Amino acid sequence: MPIRIGLIGKTNAGKTTLFNSMTLLSGQVSNYPFTTKTPETGVASVLTLCVHKEFGVQDTPGNSKCDDGWRFVPVEITDLPGLIKGAWMGKGLGNQFLSVAAQSDALLHVVDASGSVDRDGRISDPGTGDPTADLADVELELVLWYTKLFTQNLPKISKLSKTPGYGVPTAVAEVMHGIGVRKEHVILALNESMLGDKPFDTWTEKEAQAFCWSLREFSKPTLVIANKMDLPYAAENFRKLREKFKGLIVVPTSGEAELSLRRAESRGLIKYVPGEERFEILKPQDLNDAQRSALAYIRRKVFGEYLRTGVQFALNISVFKLLKMNAIYPVADPEKLMDKHGHVLPDVYLMPTGSTVEELAGAIHSDLAKGMVYAVDVRSGIHLPTNYVLRDRDVLSIVSTAKRS
Repeated sequence: MPIRIGLIGKTNAGKTTLFNSMTLLSGQVSNYPFTTKTPETGVASVLTLCVHKEFGVQDTPGNSKCDDGWRFVPVEITDLPGLIKGAWMGKGLGNQFLSVAAQSDALLHVVDASGSVDRDGRISDPGTGDPTADLADVELELVLWYTKLFTQNLPKISKLSKTPGYGVPTAVAEVMHGIGVRKEHVILALNESMLGDKPFDTWTEKEAQAFCWSLREFSKPTLVIANKMDLPYAAENFRKLREKFKGLIVVPTSGEAELSLRRAESRGLIKYVPGEERFEILKPQDLNDAQRSALAYIRRKVFGEYLRTGVQFALNISVFKLLKMNAIYPVADPEKLMDKHGHVLPDVYLMPTGSTVEELAGAIHSDLAKGMVYAVDVRSGIHLPTNYVLRDRDVLSIVSTAKRS
């Protein structure tokens, strides 16, 4: 299963431009509210330092790409329709939005940091909108939706929790698994809301709401993207966002700048690795006046003030910090670092912190996991048991009866 990341936020916050900059697709962009009518899904990449230089080999990637020492690992990105008040009750595209958001492993909450969007999602003058209110509105809709699903299922959860071998964590996870809630999320939320020791049937409405706030946070880790940072008022609003939402990571970005750089790079006009703090113009003679002006603006207003566009940085944080993923390189031949087809360091798998070698084998192929005997740490040659906990940048060869046959 690929990692799934959802772009959420009010309309006209710049979600589709960010989506296009991440995926190089061409989702429709306009100044009218609700341009995105249906969710659009594409493939973006997160970046991690490749291990091939450490081993002194030239890799031949299969499920990813290697460029200048960086391994680009694909993840799935979905651009969701803008959310409006009342979405949790099904208003607007609420049901569609929330059902797709439920399938995301993490959420990138996009706000227009310049305050160029009014309360109804229409383009206005910079500084007239309130990004902190926009962020709070969307977050509230998500929590109200969680609360609605939870309260509708109170009798079922109560009954299941009394079943031998269940308890509240298992019961809640079973009832709400359709929106990505797992048992570990429930346990964390119970501890956060201090309800772990209180009998479920005695929870007050206020306590249930507090639990749902925590459950939403743990089951859908969220990073805030303060977009349009190159516009007036953005720096001031960025400071306000960080002050008001201290529990969230807020990343300054310019989706327009990233999209311009990615398109120029794809045409061979510049050399640019997403996330880097520089770009190099390769064919100045092929640039028109508008392109020269745009690149000069990006150098001055984006790289000059924020070092990077922030888009790739936000993606990397969402996967490696919020979701706590580790990059693991499985190979068939521990001596030559090859798979059975002769490809060098062909694949990289993103595995959650705490995953074991056995779980890695299952992610590669179910038969490999069934017949697994042990794994070999390529760096040390040590044999690792099936319950060995993976570490970031591990390079392993899995020994399995299925593999031998």
